[in-house]
Amino acid sequence: MSARSLSLPVGVRALLATSRELLGENEGYLVGGTVRDALLGRPLADLDLAVAGDAPGFARALADRLGGHYVLLDAERGTARVALDDGLVRVIDVARLRGDIANDLSLRDFTIDAIATRIDAPDVLCDPCGGARDLAQRTVRLVSEQALIDDPLRLLRAVRLAVQLDFTIAPDTANALRRHASEIDRAAAERQRDELSRCFATPRAAQALRLLDGVGLLERLLPEVTAGRGVEQPKEHHWDVFDHAIETVAALDWMLADGPPQAGREAAMWRALWDGLAVEPGLRDHLAGETVEGRTHAALLKTAGLLHDVAKPETRAPDETGRIRFFGHAERGAETARRVLARLRFGRREVDLVATMVEEHLRPTQLGATDSEPPTRRALFRFFRDTGEAAEGVLLLSLADALAARGPDMPIERWRGHVTYVAHVLARRREDETIARPERLLTGEDVMAALEISPGPEIGRLLAALEEAHASGEVVTREDALAFVQHLHEETNDAPRELRVPAGAGGLR
Repeated sequence: MSARSLSLPVGVRALLATSRELLGENEGYLVGGTVRDALLGRPLADLDLAVAGDAPGFARALADRLGGHYVLLDAERGTARVALDDGLVRVIDVARLRGDIANDLSLRDFTIDAIATRIDAPDVLCDPCGGARDLAQRTVRLVSEQALIDDPLRLLRAVRLAVQLDFTIAPDTANALRRHASEIDRAAAERQRDELSRCFATPRAAQALRLLDGVGLLERLLPEVTAGRGVEQPKEHHWDVFDHAIETVAALDWMLADGPPQAGREAAMWRALWDGLAVEPGLRDHLAGETVEGRTHAALLKTAGLLHDVAKPETRAPDETGRIRFFGHAERGAETARRVLARLRFGRREVDLVATMVEEHLRPTQLGATDSEPPTRRALFRFFRDTGEAAEGVLLLSLADALAARGPDMPIERWRGHVTYVAHVLARRREDETIARPERLLTGEDVMAALEISPGPEIGRLLAALEEAHASGEVVTREDALAFVQHLHEETNDAPRELRVPAGAGGLR
């Protein structure tokens, strides 16, 4: 990479030309992550501008000229946003220039984000902090330690940038992170959540967790996870509870990668995984889909991977033979996961998804009567009913959990067996959608009319039991369904009586 070569698409240069025209005699600069990404040849998702004078007023004029939407972010600091409905760039953030450009850049967080170029001369760099050098050396370095005091979220941002760009953190910067780790408590929970989620969205989420742990941030953010450090597991496990959690995330990083490692055992295992999961062609799209804006199912799955054994320290108990057991850790872990995610201000849907993955992560291995026996229709129905939208995540987490448990000792043939089992579960659902979503044979009104009973909990109980019996193949027709609910009702109520078939009953409703 040439420190003096700024690769800007034609469309971006056109936006800069419009900005230059609106600025008139005022100075304006392209700054921050935009310049960094351009120098690295990365796609530009947005533009960061620093302008002299009335920055919000300039942003409003730019929004009007481009047919975009103006948003005032901070009147006191003079920051605003232009949101565009289409085009190469969708967001233009505008900030008031703080003094001259050299002073402005000295107030930024990391050297690689303290590079600027004039809007009217975009190929000439202003780099007083040595950012281009650090880009070339793939290093994240603080401009000054004061940056952490001004905004403690930068503690997390240093790690996120390192894993997002696949850079290293400079030793002096790592030492500064350690010194100020306790300051992360001053950052709003929502901002902590967003930076952590961006770490999980990278293919190096486990590396991010190791970095956070190394500078003392993981203990501040997720003490429930670090409580597993040194907690011994049964001999089948390669790592203690803490390292197993990190290695589960590492397994998911590897499993969800866009392509296989270059060669060797891991490449063969990755291909075995996705050859097997080809039975569910929409799986990749599902993982890439967002649970809320900016956060994907894949990132949430890694969050569940980190938390899936979070209750093991409190449930650890040797049995009468001395074997270590963790009875109830999945259920207790789901409760803990809910508390952790609520503390970080995740939304209800995300909390429910992660809690379900944690609570059900052992379920796939318990579907069959034996390890070699395929699950029954009834077992599959119960699994998909109980896991709902989290079903794919639960199945993938079970694979990552198994891989992290055995570590490098996992035989490739055993891995293929795990994959084949999960693929079978997904294939059964795809081949017969009624396993997960059986057709409704009776409505609540049908049940009340047939049994001459009033609305109440009994109706829900009967319909739930009927749905399971229908999914398992025990009940097939509407007539079967009427007989089934009558029999089930009579088992817990008075003596049998004649079933009243509702008028007009015939086909499915």
